[in-house]
Amino acid sequence: MNIVLSTLNAKYIHTSLSIRYLKAYAQPEYEPELAEYTIKDPSINIVSDLFKRNPDVIGFSCYIWNIEETIKVINMLKKIKPELVIVLGGPEVTYDVLDWMERIPQADYIVIGEGEQTFKQLLQAIDQGLPMKTVNGIAYREDGKVRIQPQANKLDLKELPSPFRFKEDLSSLSKRVTYVETSRGCPFSCQFCLSSIEVGVRYFDREKVKEDIRFLMEHGAKTIKFVDRTFNISRSYAMEMFQFLIDEHRPGTVFQFEITADIMRPEVIQFLNDNAPKGLFRFEIGVQSTNDETNDLVMRRQNFSKLTRTVMMVKEGQKIEQHLDLIAGLPEEDYHSFKKTFNDVFEMRPEELQLGFLKMLRGTGLRLRAAQHDYVYMDHSPYEILKNNVLTFDDISRIKQVEDVLEKYWNDHRMDETVEYLVQHVFPSPFDFFQDFGTFWDEQGWSRIGHQLEDLFKRLRDFIEAAAPDHLEAATAFMTFDYLKNQRYKPRKALWDDAMLAKEERDLFYRQLMDQPELLGAAYQKNPLSEKDLYKHTIVEKLPFDLGEYKMNGTVVMNAATWILVHYDPSENRPHIFTANESPDHIRAV
Repeated sequence: MNIVLSTLNAKYIHTSLSIRYLKAYAQPEYEPELAEYTIKDPSINIVSDLFKRNPDVIGFSCYIWNIEETIKVINMLKKIKPELVIVLGGPEVTYDVLDWMERIPQADYIVIGEGEQTFKQLLQAIDQGLPMKTVNGIAYREDGKVRIQPQANKLDLKELPSPFRFKEDLSSLSKRVTYVETSRGCPFSCQFCLSSIEVGVRYFDREKVKEDIRFLMEHGAKTIKFVDRTFNISRSYAMEMFQFLIDEHRPGTVFQFEITADIMRPEVIQFLNDNAPKGLFRFEIGVQSTNDETNDLVMRRQNFSKLTRTVMMVKEGQKIEQHLDLIAGLPEEDYHSFKKTFNDVFEMRPEELQLGFLKMLRGTGLRLRAAQHDYVYMDHSPYEILKNNVLTFDDISRIKQVEDVLEKYWNDHRMDETVEYLVQHVFPSPFDFFQDFGTFWDEQGWSRIGHQLEDLFKRLRDFIEAAAPDHLEAATAFMTFDYLKNQRYKPRKALWDDAMLAKEERDLFYRQLMDQPELLGAAYQKNPLSEKDLYKHTIVEKLPFDLGEYKMNGTVVMNAATWILVHYDPSENRPHIFTANESPDHIRAV
């Protein structure tokens, strides 16, 4: 048989771990071919490529992000080649199997749950003409009826073959995210998550995992993401793996983990702060909500004070970036409660704050009990909620406005100084800033058009001018500072049409600086720039407040300006910034 294993990834950089496990387990009796696409690829192009491979059997791995596009592909394939055997598997079709068999008559079989052993048994049954009742964990049709065979016992993960040794994958390892599993299952019972359905945690053979990671690094893997639902559930196991990765890592490799922050012991964090190279690890932490009632209703145990301790201790170590997740729409979390959740989490200033919306996944307890909270949600994937008993559709629409500008103005870190000033000194809370700005953004129609980097600064300035005109001068100065310090090369033009500093003032500052290099402090005085380099590789601006005072005490003092000189060294990828304060009668070094 000619067998193809396929899936539609969300992006090209993603890879499918599931179809690689299926291929590895099917060998050596069968040699499935891997065929990955993205959900952005035209369906007809995918169908054409699959048809050229002349398959007898195609297995598709199905998730909420690809099921609708996968169905389009399946429909066309069956019209072109009716005898083609189509097998579906994955979390999206594992639940409500009867509904899927009815909705997708083109699917011949559905593999339910853990698929490695089941898929191989199914191939053997098809190949040898065996009755389907001999295959555990499938749905199929017989005599016009859908039959469902019960699942077999769980696999011994220690016996699974490696999914990382295929020659065809090696050339792209450095360009894509590689996903690694060291365990399956989750010890928690969060009712919005599919992982809560599987009882217990099972581990792979840790020495085999280490060998796989060594192999991946030797062949150029740069981003390795562990998909374990709670990587640190076993402190001893996590510590062993952290130590291994620190010892064995190669420059440029990044490892990402999903951790449960409130169970992480301080001594583990201290070990990482002391020993991990900066940038080697990245943590993803699901906070979801800080509302105790909400967490109780979804059977989520969370100690927010301990979670905060972990996040702040990691942050202070300055070794590990953290990505924190929130979910809007959980039970009994209304708009005002979610605002508090947002502010509680933003207070920690995570490097990335992901604002998501509750998805009523098939098989989860929350979906089964949706009526208890009057949930209304999309009939199709991703099954996102539209409203419930405490959150209106208008509330959700407003929170989506927050999500839009949060991604552009915080997670991309283009203007951290500006955002910090606005949330601390201009708006009542961080949420109020992002909400007011998001609403303004939407009202201007900017959500429907593209933007360049300069546009983001100008649109924020337009918003401040409309919403807080008394703070426009200071906010514009902070934006100028952010813009200049985040450039790798000297900008060709001023950010604003009404540039803050006239050419004559710049020339005067340059002449004074050549005579008095000590104005910019000892570091500059030790290696002053030549006149040619000053004009060719620097920009000078004057901020209308004391930047040093703001950095030290967080207060904006407008009666003493700050001169900033930004040197874009052609030999480096980051600028050097020097500052000097100006009192009413002279400039002095800071």
